Amino acid sequence: MEAEEYRLMDEVEAGLWWYRALHRRLVDLLAPVRGRVLDAGCGTGGLLTRLRTVRPDLDLVGCEWDGWAAARVAGKAGVPVARGSVTHLPFADGCMDALVLADVLCHQSVDPVAALAEARRVLRPGGRLVVNMPAFMWLLSEHDRRVFNARRVTAGELRGWLAQAGFGAISTRYWNSLLLPLVVIRRKLLASHDGAASDVAALPPWLDTMFSSVTELERVLPRMPAGSSVLAVATRD
Repeated sequence: MEAEEYRLMDEVEAGLWWYRALHRRLVDLLAPVRGRVLDAGCGTGGLLTRLRTVRPDLDLVGCEWDGWAAARVAGKAGVPVARGSVTHLPFADGCMDALVLADVLCHQSVDPVAALAEARRVLRPGGRLVVNMPAFMWLLSEHDRRVFNARRVTAGELRGWLAQAGFGAISTRYWNSLLLPLVVIRRKLLASHDGAASDVAALPPWLDTMFSSVTELERVLPRMPAGSSVLAVATRD
């Protein structure tokens, strides 16, 4: 990503509703995990910081390509961070109990096939993979281009990627579904009027609280047929 996007992420990821919602879901999917967990492509460390607080029993480690972001992770989350690519992870075979790829496979510089092969390599047999991806290519926007996202997927496409990579027990779920109409308006109808402004920005507290409450409501609702993001969990056979 551009350096400015890393700095924006670092400033808001602890408080912005979208990051809070994503991190809650990732924490939920890691609930059965014990042992060593890798956040591959960990950005500036928001998830690792959250996990260190709510799951002090886990042995956490990050991997990040960008040097400035990796330094922020080490200072903010207080966990070891390796410099490296998700397509060439600097870790031994079968050394992780779980691995997270949160909005990483969408980047134009990442080969999803190679990244999933690496995830499978470093996970132990029975290890858990958690993936988040932006959904639906028709939602590709100026924000995606700004953060170098080249792909958005359906739940079926993500399931196919994971199956082809050799993962089993695959489960997928769309989220940020109730707010999808607002996402469409923001990304597709209003985009031409605000240029390439980043979507990563603090909101008025009342609006942030409202969006957060909506995403919390979704957690107790049945699976939705669409959403702006898709989560998957799978097992390394």
